[in-house]
Amino acid sequence: MAVEKMSIAKALNESLRKALEQDPKVLIMGEDVGKLGGVFRITDGLQKDFGEERVIDTPLAESGIVGTAIGLALRGYRPVVEIQFDGFVFPAYDQIVTQLAKMHARALGKIKMPVVIRIPYAGGIGAVEHHSESPEALFAHVPGLKVVSPSNAGDAYWMLQQAILSDDPVIFFEPKRRYWDKGEVDVDAIPGELHKARVAREGSDITLAAYGPMVKVCLEAAAAAAEEGKSVEVVDLRSMSPVDFDGLQTSVEKTRRLVVVHEAPVFLGMGSEIAARITERCFYHLEAPVLRVGGFHAPYPPARLEDEYLPGLDRVLDAVDRSLAY
Repeated sequence: MAVEKMSIAKALNESLRKALEQDPKVLIMGEDVGKLGGVFRITDGLQKDFGEERVIDTPLAESGIVGTAIGLALRGYRPVVEIQFDGFVFPAYDQIVTQLAKMHARALGKIKMPVVIRIPYAGGIGAVEHHSESPEALFAHVPGLKVVSPSNAGDAYWMLQQAILSDDPVIFFEPKRRYWDKGEVDVDAIPGELHKARVAREGSDITLAAYGPMVKVCLEAAAAAAEEGKSVEVVDLRSMSPVDFDGLQTSVEKTRRLVVVHEAPVFLGMGSEIAARITERCFYHLEAPVLRVGGFHAPYPPARLEDEYLPGLDRVLDAVDRSLAY
């Protein structure tokens, strides 16, 4: 068993390198992904080793990038597209929703769309709007798209390879403020199925469900709550479409309480669907209503205010206390 310690950024880089080595049909496309290695250096060194025909610097035209990737997929390639920041994806939203997500069904299953769109997302890096947003619910709502987000280096390494191997289009959200968090990566063993949730911490009193950047916050909240004698289970959802409701239901039936945490605004966010589904499935098990913790229903604020906007330890612990008080 080969276990290595690496950051999420390094894990993504190594994952892309392995995919390029294993399949000559895998291509990487995006703004500054080649010579620069991407603004977060996720593709660093790949163009040098694999050439400009496989790691392609594109114009600043997201719609054109995704449209080109769709055409390449139709010809048998497996393009991996990088969108430089979360807010830059919207010029390509038309291509993603009206073409990429629908072509498989439109062709009655006769064509495949193995396109991965990598998007660094969420806040915490002191950037402005268009650089700090969490638009995952907009994509999870679209039939035909798979939407995932790793929270640690091991998942980053394997989930990206699993996404590249998928014949369905995958929107791959990368928690940019966690890029430099280090963890163990077993480069020989896949940790689980791409769309399966994972229990990140066992507990018995209440379940915290999160994905991407908020998993670390929930683990910190669980550790703080343990000092007060509260046993908090943390479920890393990993996938926003499809959601592993079976896995989450198992946890909630045990703890009888659920708080869903994400950076995106609470209004019509992922937490809304999760709360509705778990309430339907677990109505007679729940001791308290499902609570949600998230960003405010407002445009992303200037950097000086983002600590007030982002869900932190205090807001998560407050939700835990409110749930346990029922």
